[in-house]
Amino acid sequence: MLRPFTIDPVDARAAESARERIDNLTKPLGSLGRIEALAEQLAAIARDPMLAGTYERRAVLIGAADHGVTVEGVSAYPSEVTPQMVGAFLAEMAAINAFSRTVRAQVYVANFGVAAALPDHDRLFDLCIANGTRNFYRESAMTDEQAERAIEAGAEAFARVQQREPVEVLALGEMGIGNTTSAAALICALTGADAAEIVGRGTGIDDATHARKIAVVRAGAARCDRNDWRGCAREVGGFEILGLAGAMLAAASARIPIVLDGFIVAAAALLATRIEPNVRGYFIAAHRSQERGHAIALERLGLRPLLDLELRLGEGSGAALALPLLEAAARMVREMKTFAEAGVATAHEESVLS
Repeated sequence: MLRPFTIDPVDARAAESARERIDNLTKPLGSLGRIEALAEQLAAIARDPMLAGTYERRAVLIGAADHGVTVEGVSAYPSEVTPQMVGAFLAEMAAINAFSRTVRAQVYVANFGVAAALPDHDRLFDLCIANGTRNFYRESAMTDEQAERAIEAGAEAFARVQQREPVEVLALGEMGIGNTTSAAALICALTGADAAEIVGRGTGIDDATHARKIAVVRAGAARCDRNDWRGCAREVGGFEILGLAGAMLAAASARIPIVLDGFIVAAAALLATRIEPNVRGYFIAAHRSQERGHAIALERLGLRPLLDLELRLGEGSGAALALPLLEAAARMVREMKTFAEAGVATAHEESVLS
């Protein structure tokens, strides 16, 4: 039985207090746009309108696993690429490593179900549930017990990050050949959307592969009851998708803001909100992916992305790039002065004086 996650609702009063201060900072009203809204959300999460945290202690957690559905020819790359890319992350030679160095974030990888053996590494958490999921086109992707273990493993991954160096913000990414297929099926299962709306090109598939992928996703999602998150996870989920959902639930329980990457992470976020709706208030959508169904998933989550850089890589690349915006939002609240503090006349005062 999955343990309950206790997640407090975010604090609307702290957000209101932050908004009052932001509206009185030395700038035209609303002139810092989305950064102002981000600061309000961070205040609600922190329960602190002055945002005492720096948001400089940052980590990127990448969930990795393989998918049995790849045998249906739904990806442009073979499953062997999953462990190869995990090796690249650990060797600090991938895009996420370059971006994370740029934004001063540490990268960790959680193995939730990679089919190949992985070497021991200080930044690799071995939490393997099984050597990849089963082929969900032909049978359930996993058992109920495996689904719950994957969610618990995600919570453990977050705990291990915190044991290394407590973070103020967690960015999430993923790696797993075939996981856009699993994510698309899970989004369809949880939202009732049709596969043709959600399924994109993933790693760059051709028309025939795209049509096959739609058929596979539609068949898997058809077995699911959208009101039964366990059943949806069991039938079409991926170990890394469920693991990331568990990490989200654990991070929100610790009142840590969660920066979401792209399409696969959005599928995990949808699942997490079904398990514990209060987790939604801790989500920050980093960017809008080019993957077709990402915008739909974000809409269902009620999230507006901070960036739109035409990314479709995954790995947490977009989430990493958004991390400095949290620091900027917090510094705006703390370091800018209000008109009264700075002794600057407001527009209303200027009109009276004139």
